[in-house]
Formats: sequence, structure tokens, C-alpha cells
Amino acid sequence: MGGQYRITGDKYPRMRRRRGRRRLVFLVVASVTALGLVGWGTLQLIDVFTGKGDKATAAGTKGDCTSKAGPSAKATTTSTTSTAAGTLPKPGQITVNVLNATPRSGLAKQTADELRKRGFRIGDVGNAAATYDKKVTGAGILLGAKGAAQAALPVLGTQLSGAEVKTDGRAQADRVDLIIGTAFKSLAKKEDADKALATLSGPQPAASASPKSC
Repeated sequence: MGGQYRITGDKYPRMRRRRGRRRLVFLVVASVTALGLVGWGTLQLIDVFTGKGDKATAAGTKGDCTSKAGPSAKATTTSTTSTAAGTLPKPGQITVNVLNATPRSGLAKQTADELRKRGFRIGDVGNAAATYDKKVTGAGILLGAKGAAQAALPVLGTQLSGAEVKTDGRAQADRVDLIIGTAFKSLAKKEDADKALATLSGPQPAASASPKSC
């Protein structure tokens, strides 16, 4: 029975591999890649429109300003306060020479007595030297050492408004002159002088302590 069927000829059917499986794998890989790119692009667009990147940058800048400006401002305020409180002497630490440069007699003694009541120490009382005698047209001159310009002289200046401040070559910064001028009428009222002295002695905030915008 095996000999009934014979294969004749020299051509045989060829077995072809299926290409459908390769195409399917390629399409799957391409689809996954495309979906990944679309998802990443979507996230980037969301970050741009919601401003998350800008917020992070702004937060970082704010942190830098706080860490750098804060201690510097504090240090500046502390230095100014200690300087104002440390250099200004009290009236009892200042010796005032009261000198009359006007033709009115007894004016130096009256002024010296009033300053003594307000706590100042009194030194010489009398007429002004020829350099100033009858040559001071204003209310008066406050004269002292260069070191007194930011100490004793401003304190004494709270007692006489409109006085001119000058310095000379003397060594003692706590000994100053009050030279009474022609326009002098009286010392400032004690209440006003006390307020001016309190304001002068109080802490003075520095302009560099103000917060800077970043």
C-alpha cells in the first residue's frame, strides 16, 4: 500500500515564517514608547502652566535674603543703639563754663544757676574772652573739644535752642563753654529740655536696619 502514492517532480512547497508576530511586537514597543513621551510632555506642560518651577525659585531666593540680610540688620541696629547710649554723658558728668558775651550784667550767673538746678556741673562763670565779647549775635555758642561734638555738646544743646556748636583744641571732652549771645532770652523750658534730652539719649534706629526687598 505504501507504494501507491509517489511524489514526482523537483519542486517542493516552501515553509514561510509568519511575519505577523514581528509586526505585533514592533507595534507594542512603539506604542509604549509613544505613550511614555506623551506622558512626560504632559507633566512638563503642567509644571509650566501651574508655575511650580517659579515657586521653587522664589522660595530659594527668599531663603537666601533672610539668611544674609537678617544678621546684618540686627548687628547694625545693636551697634547704633549701643553707640547712642554709650557716648552721651549725663548732665552731671558735664562741666559747663557759662560766659557772658553781651552788655547785660548778671546774665552768666542767672544762666549758671538754672543749669545747676538741671543737674549740670558749673565751672567758670563770668565774661567771655575778647574773641567773643559782644561778637556773638545769636542765642549763644556751645564750644568744646572735638570729642565733645557727639557727646557733651549735644546734651548741653538740649538746654538752649538755636545755639551754634563749635569745637577747639582743648583736651577735656567733658568740660564745655556756653557763651551767651546778644539774641539770648532764656534757656529752653525745663519740660521741653527734658523731652529733647530723652529723645537724644534714646536708641536711634539705623537706616541700614530697614528690610531690603529681594
